[in-house]
Amino acid sequence: MSDRINDIWGERTPHRRGTTWPARVDQHLEEGVEDEQVDRWVQSACLLCSNGCGCDIAVKDGRMVGVRGRPGDTVNHGRLGPKGLYASTPWASSADRLTRPLIRQDGRLVETDWDTAMGRIVEVSRGLLEQKGPLSHGFYTSGQLFLEEYYALAVIGKAGLGTPHMDGNTRLCTATSAAALKESFGADGQPGSYTDIEHCDAIFLFGHNMPETQTVLWARILDRTRGEDPPRLVCVDPRRTMVAVEAERTGGVHLAPRVGTNLALMNGLARELLTHGWVDDDWVRAHTIGLDDLREAVAPYPPEEVARICGVEADDVRRAARIFGESDAVLSTVLQGFYQSHQATAASVAVHNLHLLRGQIGRPGSGVLQMNGQPTAQNNRECWADGDLPGFRNWDNPAHVQQLADLWNVDVMTIPHWAPPTHAMQIMSYAETGSIGLLWISATNPAVSMPESARIRRILAGEQCFVIVQDLFLTETAELADVVLPAAGWGEKTGSFTNVNRTVHLSEQAVAPPGEARSDLDIFLAYAEAMGFTDKDGEPLITWRKPEEVFDAWREVSRGRPVDYTGLSYDKLRGPSGIPWPVNDEHPDGTDRLYADGAFPTDTDDCETYGHDLLTGGAVTEREHRALAPAGRAFLRGAAYSPPHEEPTSDYPLRYTTGRTVYQFHTRTKTGRSRDLDRAAPDAWVELSPADAGPLDIAEGDWVRVESPRGALEVRARIGQVMPGAVFAPFHYGHWDPDDLAPDAGHRLANELTMTVWDPVSKQPCFKTAACRVTKVRDGDGPAPAPSTAASAPADGDVPAPPVGAPTTSEVLTRTPTYALDPSTRRS
Repeated sequence: MSDRINDIWGERTPHRRGTTWPARVDQHLEEGVEDEQVDRWVQSACLLCSNGCGCDIAVKDGRMVGVRGRPGDTVNHGRLGPKGLYASTPWASSADRLTRPLIRQDGRLVETDWDTAMGRIVEVSRGLLEQKGPLSHGFYTSGQLFLEEYYALAVIGKAGLGTPHMDGNTRLCTATSAAALKESFGADGQPGSYTDIEHCDAIFLFGHNMPETQTVLWARILDRTRGEDPPRLVCVDPRRTMVAVEAERTGGVHLAPRVGTNLALMNGLARELLTHGWVDDDWVRAHTIGLDDLREAVAPYPPEEVARICGVEADDVRRAARIFGESDAVLSTVLQGFYQSHQATAASVAVHNLHLLRGQIGRPGSGVLQMNGQPTAQNNRECWADGDLPGFRNWDNPAHVQQLADLWNVDVMTIPHWAPPTHAMQIMSYAETGSIGLLWISATNPAVSMPESARIRRILAGEQCFVIVQDLFLTETAELADVVLPAAGWGEKTGSFTNVNRTVHLSEQAVAPPGEARSDLDIFLAYAEAMGFTDKDGEPLITWRKPEEVFDAWREVSRGRPVDYTGLSYDKLRGPSGIPWPVNDEHPDGTDRLYADGAFPTDTDDCETYGHDLLTGGAVTEREHRALAPAGRAFLRGAAYSPPHEEPTSDYPLRYTTGRTVYQFHTRTKTGRSRDLDRAAPDAWVELSPADAGPLDIAEGDWVRVESPRGALEVRARIGQVMPGAVFAPFHYGHWDPDDLAPDAGHRLANELTMTVWDPVSKQPCFKTAACRVTKVRDGDGPAPAPSTAASAPADGDVPAPPVGAPTTSEVLTRTPTYALDPSTRRS
């Protein structure tokens, strides 16, 4: 196998449209370990992006020592990306693992035993319940636990405590995915399938830097674009990513709208479809409602108006619309460029509008993938750890709430349903005031990942709220906690999880966790037992002890709902491939794509939401929804564009946006402990266009200060591929560094600058629309620590020579499929 730091997507296996994607098995073992020395291989799936690649874990002498892809898995056909290959296992044996509980004494965290730590938690919890009731408790979890752990936590929180204050960091990355799917189709769940890549003749990527966020899925696309009868690509992104490069190569279009103007662009595309008659009128009449309202909403956005608002060429808008309108099978993917931007839900719903107008949904090659950012974000949404009722039920439908009360044998009024579930940003506000007096954080690092991070750190460090953190390491968040619980990680516990396109995998325990670390499920169950939660008959609320028992209980909760798991079992999941839900008597082998019959779960008695005003977030009532008589038809929804909350000014003349790099994941808890990956992107940077850097006398590698009205960071500058007027910063970097060598560790948090503002429907924060200014601090002594691969490549290619045999940066920008890493950024 090639060096997958330099050759991110690996060897090409091109194939023509309508044929099966060839298998290619990727494998990586620790240095010095050979195949024949592996004691056993244990079934799992990768947890280092949302793709959900099937893999096996290599175990030697009781340690995880590597991974290999599973060739029969429908998701990846044996492939793994750089993060999966190089970061799946090194963290597990890191010397700084948490192995014993910690409690705060005299202002310091000190080691203790489990009885003492849990006793402290239970004492505070019971005291708050007596003084304030269940609204005093809040839970903030992750997109990286297992289904069984989310479901257990949901039952504890909703049926045991009765608190509405539960959400996950999925609110930061994919809440808009769920919201958009519910607004258009009546329920969460991806309509499309990864297999649509094999059948489409056009792919639209909306705010989705797939080559860096889902590398294996991008390899799947490259194998189509490099084969016979390739699809055309259309890229919507303010940076010239490798998607943009490939779009140009395939005869597609790169649309680079100004940050915060996505909805205006989408309205223009829909208007073009309607104007030119690129609409399947019969299908639209039979399967949708809202066409007249949509037509009225998009009428003010001809290409010239879109060009004025977005800063794109009017003819490029026309070309992109024509590709969508004249293609037989279009696949669209959507991610953070839409989700974390202004008018997020409205813009993401507008992607659905294009597909519904063309009748391109539910058939091979025609579908939508509202992507996730994390491997188990879908389970968080399915199980109610993020606020949604389990099984995609509607919190505002009394019959749905009663179903859960019956399943759990609790009084229906115990389950909070008098108002919408509390979202993460509101949870933090309640913790700030002390209204929430106990905040339990699991497997996430909000001190780095949440917007306006200085405020978040003040909240977590304050005395008004008792903070519990369970994690693998003493993260920037755990450092602020009152109690820290050592958790087992991937490969150290058993559970299931579901990826973007609904494929469920089983991850078996491969090794024992270190020291006294426990699985998140065991931690939650220990709390439930200590609290003595009971059902309405006085019997224990929770009787499960093993992950498989929780899974079986979840299956019953999912019965008859869109997310039906009743045909799944651990034994069934121990096959060669994951299986996409729904899996039931009607679909015993799973379901590749949804809505093939054009019937959607929009009926008032069945839907997951009654809908919202996309501009204001105002809720549609049950009566209003019933009057629409959707009768299984999808909703065409339109909204007017409005300017972002914070526009550039003379003091802050540039637009600030954040994102990811291919070599790091979230706040680097695992990838930062992989030497290969950390050397590839060892420190933070910001990207400016040559047009903006020149007048500011900023050159490649210079130290710069980037300020917004909320905060600042000081890092080195990459003169790169971002559009003029914009500044890009990767959000991964907090003050932790594996070698304590980063010269800017105390002032490199990208979220110091972002706003506490969220979308009115999805409640997802707007990380990508802030105003900023950039000033030069001092000259640099070399290039920025940004990779010269993919979207972070320098604008002019003027960086040190790449490794021998690797392609140059200029070759990257002229559309070669593999890319070089700037060796000066790699530590010896």
